This record gives sequence, structure tokens and C-alpha cells, in this order.
Amino acid sequence: MLKFTKDGVFQIAVMEDLHFGEDEATFGPPSDQNTLRVMNTILDAEAPQLVVLNGDLITGENTFKENSTDYIDVIVKPLVDRNLPWASTYGNHDNQYNLSTEAMLDREQSYHLSLTQKMVSTEKSGVTNYWLPVCAPDDIGDGVPAMLLWFFDSRGGGEYQKENAPIVGVVDSTVADWFSSTNADLVKKYGKVIPSLAFVHIPAYATNRFSNQGVDPNKEPGINFDAVSHQGTACPDGPSSCRYLGTDESFMESLANTEGLMALFSGHDHGDDWCFKWNSQLPDMKITGSGVKLCFGRHTGYGGYGQWTRGSRQIVANLQTIQDLEVETWNRLETQAISGRVTLNSTYGDDQYPAVQG
Repeated sequence: MLKFTKDGVFQIAVMEDLHFGEDEATFGPPSDQNTLRVMNTILDAEAPQLVVLNGDLITGENTFKENSTDYIDVIVKPLVDRNLPWASTYGNHDNQYNLSTEAMLDREQSYHLSLTQKMVSTEKSGVTNYWLPVCAPDDIGDGVPAMLLWFFDSRGGGEYQKENAPIVGVVDSTVADWFSSTNADLVKKYGKVIPSLAFVHIPAYATNRFSNQGVDPNKEPGINFDAVSHQGTACPDGPSSCRYLGTDESFMESLANTEGLMALFSGHDHGDDWCFKWNSQLPDMKITGSGVKLCFGRHTGYGGYGQWTRGSRQIVANLQTIQDLEVETWNRLETQAISGRVTLNSTYGDDQYPAVQG
């Protein structure tokens, strides 16, 4: 059972885009060792109660059918060594010809510390769609959760053991419907709105629209070196073949209408790690309520493109502030430095912060 500490704190370390198994014959093995070093450094510096592996755990197009899921054992060793539970979403590089996300889930669930689940089983749902409760420190298992964690599969990549079968990288409408109806059921069951956080690998289309109008380095501090590649694309032959196939409108609508959702965290674009507030001021993207915060994590793995300093987004929820839908977040870098520390609250998007340098 996930619980807040006796001091009323729950901390999550998000590991983005680990990309284990990339180019096994050359730079892959040393890259994987560097990734493990980053993970160990960050976990020694922070004290999370949960680690979220937020997509692209493995570079599946570079692995072989017979060894692809073996990388799960390597990935989770730093967590097993610390007796730390984890929960995963899967990304576009986890869906590949020689890599099955169903097999990844089976391997993960062979560990008692894995909380990764599959709660939606439709043709286009993907695998990692589920929710987890986080309880108050004095809860013995029969109380109301203090916080909910939602996980979504944004798919992408290609079909397992099928040639030329790209998958559109989007949270399917059936998952969006499940999210909305399940959240409504939980509100009815517990008689109240429960504060929540959400995780998905590929960022929502709204992130692209916001980046196009300009990211303010003091209002949305973070590195901003990557064009936002958003949900709604398929890339049958790599990045140069990507084509836009529509927005994730149903998913965004479900986010906008989920009362109590404090923030959504994504990865995918290795050179971005800023947060923003999606609200009615964003052109052509209608939203109700006071707005939803969406954040990138920091690229954690040495696999994958980019030379930016690796790190991990930290999220700290406090029982005293989450009822006001407020959480604190920052990126812990492999250098031990802290970057882009902000408070996601009702005034985020107006508040001023120091700009992030590189």
C-alpha cells in the first residue's frame, strides 16, 4: 500500500526515457551503465516513496525478440536493491517488432514491488492504463485515499512481430472514457473529489500549442531545446516519416473535466523539462475550470538522442496543501544540482521563477 509518510509527505521520482538496450553491439552497454549510475545517484540524493518509469524504458527497435524483456531486470535493479515500489507507463519505443508491452508487463509483475497494471482491455487501449491510491499515514486499508495516481498508455511505435504496422501515438478514446467514468465512480464511492496526479509518455497536443505561442523562461522555467512532438502522430520509418493523424481530443477533454487533477507529467521530448498551465487563454483549445498543469520530466537515460544533463523530475505532495491542489516539483540532475523548482498551484503561470541555465 502506498502511503504518505508520518510527516504527511509523498514523494515521487519520475524516470523518463531510459532507453535501455540501444545499439547493443556498440555504445548501448556503456550507455546503460551510465543510466544506472544516474538512477543510483538520484535515488541516493532523494527519498521517494514511489518511482514512476514514464515510458520508453527500452529501445525496442534495437533489441532481439529473445532478450528484449530481459532489460526489465536490469532497469529495476536499483529499485529492488532499495525495496522501492515502482509503476510504469509504456512509450512508443516499447512497442516494437521484437518487443511486446504485454511481455514487459508480465516481467514487471514477476516482482512484488511492481505496481504496474492493465485495467483497460480494448483493441486500441494499449497496456498501462490504471490508477493507484495513496493513503494517509494512519490508514489501515479501509479508508478514503488521500490522493490518486493515474497512468496512461500513449502507445506509438509498431505492432509486435508485424512488419510495417505503425501505431498512432495517442491515448485512445476508450481509455479517456474509462478515465472519466472511473473517476466519477470514485467520487461517488468516497463522497468527495480526491486530488490526483497523472502520468503519460507522449505529451498532450495542448503542449505543442502552448510551446508555439512561447515558453516564458521565468514563468515556465526549464530547458526548452526540443520541438514538442505530441500525441496524434505515427512514424512508420523513424522520425523523418512521422505524419500527423489528428489530436488526442477525447483525452484532453477528459483531463480538462477532471476536478481535482493537479498535474499531468510526460516525457518523450528529451530536450524539454518545463511545466505550463493549460487554460482558456490557449488559442483553439477550450478548457473548463481553472486550468490543468502539464509538465515534462528530465531525460534520465543515456540511451536516446540529446546531450543535455540527465536527471529525474521529483514531485512532492503534502497532505496540508493537496486539498488546495498544490504540489511542489523540481528536477534533480545527475550532477546533484536542483533545477527548475516550482510550485504547481492556482497562481502557477503568473508566478515568477529564476530561469534555468542549460
